[in-house]
Amino acid sequence: MDNAGSPGDPPGESIESPLLPAPETKMPPPGPGAAAAPIQLGVPPPYLRTHGAKMARRHMYDWIVLLLLAAIEVVLNLITPFHRFVAEFMMDDLRYPMKPNTIPVWAVPIYAVILPMLIFAAIYVKKKNAYDLHHAILGLLFSVLITGVLTDAIKDGVGRPRPNFYYRCFPDGVPNYEAVTRQVICHGDAKVIKEGHKSFPSGHTSWSFAGLGFLSWYLAGKIRVFDRGGHIAKLCIVILPLLFAAMVGVSRVADYWHHWQDVFAGGILGLVVASFCYLQFFPHPASKHGLWPHAFRHHNPNPETENQGTTDTHQSVPPHDLSMVQYVASMEMRTNGRALDNMEAGSGRAW
Repeated sequence: MDNAGSPGDPPGESIESPLLPAPETKMPPPGPGAAAAPIQLGVPPPYLRTHGAKMARRHMYDWIVLLLLAAIEVVLNLITPFHRFVAEFMMDDLRYPMKPNTIPVWAVPIYAVILPMLIFAAIYVKKKNAYDLHHAILGLLFSVLITGVLTDAIKDGVGRPRPNFYYRCFPDGVPNYEAVTRQVICHGDAKVIKEGHKSFPSGHTSWSFAGLGFLSWYLAGKIRVFDRGGHIAKLCIVILPLLFAAMVGVSRVADYWHHWQDVFAGGILGLVVASFCYLQFFPHPASKHGLWPHAFRHHNPNPETENQGTTDTHQSVPPHDLSMVQYVASMEMRTNGRALDNMEAGSGRAW
C-alpha cells in the first residue's frame, strides 16, 4: 500500500517517517581492517616550528631593546667611574688584602643565564609550549640586562672604593698622599685602580639574584608551590636558587671585593628587577593561571585544560559516536520541518 500524503504534500511524493534515517544519509561501513582516524578537537599545542617565528615578530621591538641594553652595558663598562675623594684616614678601612675571585666573572652568565635557559628548554621538551619557552627566555634576558645596566650606572656614578683599594692604589705597600688634603696619589696599574672604584653595588650579587631570582619565580609557578597543599619540599626547590645567589654575595665579602652594604643593595636590586620582569610575562604563581605565561591564555582560553599542559587539549571523538550525533541531529531537523509543514497546511497534527 502506498503511503498517503497529507493535504499539504505535493502530489506524487511519499512521506518519510521522521523516526528513520533517509537512505541517502547512511554512510557505508568501513571496509574490514580499516581503522578510521579519530577527529581531533581542541587547541593544537604551540610548537616552536609553528609559533616561534610569529612570536619573534610580535616581540621584535622587545628583542631590539635587548640589543640596545647590551650595547649600553658594554659602554658603561668602558666608562671611567667617578673618583671620589679618598683621604689618608679613610685608608684604614680599605687595607684588606687582594684576593682572587671565588666566583670568577666568566662563571656568572653560566649559572645566572645559561642554567635557567637549560631548565626552560627541558620543560619545553616535556610540555611543548613555545609561548612558555619564548617568554621565559625573553623575561630572563630582560631581568639580567636591566639589572646590569642599573648596577654599572650606579657603580660609575658612586665610585665607592673597594675594601682592597689600598693595595690597588699602592701595590708595593708604600703610600703617597698630597701634602695639604692628604688625598691618595695612586701609583698602581690604571685598570686595577679603575676597577677599585666600582664597589657599590655588587655586580656579582645583582646578576645572581636577577637570573636565579627569575628562575625561582619560574619554578614556583611550574611546581605550584602556592597550591595550599602544605608541601614544604616545593618551597625548598624554590629557595635553592636564591640560596645559591646569597652565597655568591657572601663570597664577595669574603674575598674583600665588596662591603656588606654593596652586597645587600645588589641583592635587592637584582631580585626586584627579576620580580617585575617575571610578572610582566607570567601570572603570579599563586594564581590559578600561574602555570603558563599570559600570552598562552590568548592561544588557549580554556582554564580547565590550561593546567593540564598543552597536549591535553586534544580530545578524540570516535567515528561511531560522531555518526550517532549526526543521525540524531538529522532526525530532529526532519521532525521539526514536517511539523511546521503540517501546521501550515491546517492538518492539526504534528506528524
